[in-house]
Amino acid sequence: MAAPSDRLPMIDGEASLATRAAWLYFAAGMTQSEVADRLNIQSTKAHRLIARASREGMIRVFVEGPVAECVALENTLAQRYGLAFCRVAPDLGEGELPLKALALEGASFLRQILERGDDKVIGVGHGRTLAAVVEQLPQTPARDVQFVSLLGGLTRKFAANPFDVIHRLAERTGAEAYLLPVPVFANSVADRAILMQQYGIAEVFALARKASLLFVGIGQISRDGFLVSSGMIKPDEVVDLKRVGACADLLGHFFSEDGRMLDIDLSARATSMSAADLKKHRIVAIAGGLAKVTALRAVLRSSMLHGLIIDEATAQALVAEKPERTSGRARIRSRKGR
Repeated sequence: MAAPSDRLPMIDGEASLATRAAWLYFAAGMTQSEVADRLNIQSTKAHRLIARASREGMIRVFVEGPVAECVALENTLAQRYGLAFCRVAPDLGEGELPLKALALEGASFLRQILERGDDKVIGVGHGRTLAAVVEQLPQTPARDVQFVSLLGGLTRKFAANPFDVIHRLAERTGAEAYLLPVPVFANSVADRAILMQQYGIAEVFALARKASLLFVGIGQISRDGFLVSSGMIKPDEVVDLKRVGACADLLGHFFSEDGRMLDIDLSARATSMSAADLKKHRIVAIAGGLAKVTALRAVLRSSMLHGLIIDEATAQALVAEKPERTSGRARIRSRKGR
């Protein structure tokens, strides 16, 4: 658990200088050379200070005004999949993995949630996208908020998740943060039951069930996906998942293309909430990239999401599929055929 100190923080002289350098550069519009002259430092140090200010979340950049094309996509996706809201991040030309666009939009959403102050317990998932969101989140005091991990944080090798976000959230916000120091997937259902009964673990799970918001990622089922690259599952388990029709992952639960949550052994071994518990919560997912279109469509069809944050190109790919009704049930068909 990471928790804020009750004592006032010591003033970090270098951090103060970094903030001043960033102010002169971004707000006053000075060049790095002019910043160096003003602060009586070398130009290389001015560059380093400005980079530190950006890295540590001292800078907030706001661009006012909606992007018309993105708003149209948001409305279409929200209406089609019954979402309470949808945010589409404008295309930054990043290619296959629009990480920065998603991170900026996700950080904006999370900052607004924290400043509004309605959610006192926020559950957080795993993944590179969520990690990128936290990196873009400016320092946002939220000392009355508790962040809690929604899934075990250890891989099969008992190494820490390389994309763990919970401690970084505590650093950026001063909030309390609770993690689950257990494997993402237990070796068996019986092992999971034992783990969940251990001192401290049951309490973290109880806190997660109290969360009013779950902020999560969506994974695709592939050998080069996050589940495999992070060591959560083995490559041969991907074969087993595909054999039963799994194409998407959300907090250790797997979905078929038509949006059904699959009742399989791997899900039963996941150290996360049960499917029944998940369905009681307000879930906001952040995901993008054309490789995830199938996974996103599957989770959207499940009707489990309250909100979605997505990039423009991926949103366009989803919208390019028009809904049709077959046997009284809504289905999706691509305009180009399938």
